[in-house]
Amino acid sequence: MSTILIVDNDSTIRLLYSNELSEEGYDVITCGDAAGLMELIGRKNPDLVVMEVLLGNLNGLDLLQDISHAYRDLPVILCTASPGFREDLRSLAAHGFVVKSSKVKELKTVVKDVLEGKHHIAPLQQPMGQLSVVPKVLQ
Repeated sequence: MSTILIVDNDSTIRLLYSNELSEEGYDVITCGDAAGLMELIGRKNPDLVVMEVLLGNLNGLDLLQDISHAYRDLPVILCTASPGFREDLRSLAAHGFVVKSSKVKELKTVVKDVLEGKHHIAPLQQPMGQLSVVPKVLQ
C-alpha cells in the first residue's frame, strides 16, 4: 500500500482528499502547514506528496525545490486553485498538477499515474520559446 502525504492549509480539503484517497486503498498522512514538513517526510517516508502551492506565507514552489533536493525520488503533485504559478520554472520539478476542487476524480487519476511512474504535467499555455520572462540561465 502506498503512503500519500497531503499538505494543505485548508482542513476541509485535507479531510476530503484523505477520505477519498483512503477509500482507494492508500495510507494517507496530512499536514496543515509547512512547519516541520521536511522532518515529517523523513520520519514517515511517504511514496507521494500532494501539496498546495499557496501555504500561507510560504511558497509551495520553494518547498518543492527543498523536497526535490532532499528526497530526489519522492514525487510531488502540486494542487492549487490558481494555476498561474506554472509559468514559474520551479514548477517543472513537480510530477503532476491538479486544480484544487471538491471533485477528486482528476486527483485520483493523477495520483495513480504518478505512483505508476508516469509524469502527469499538462503543457504550458505557451511554448517555452515564447515565455514572457526569459530565465537568466537562458539569457
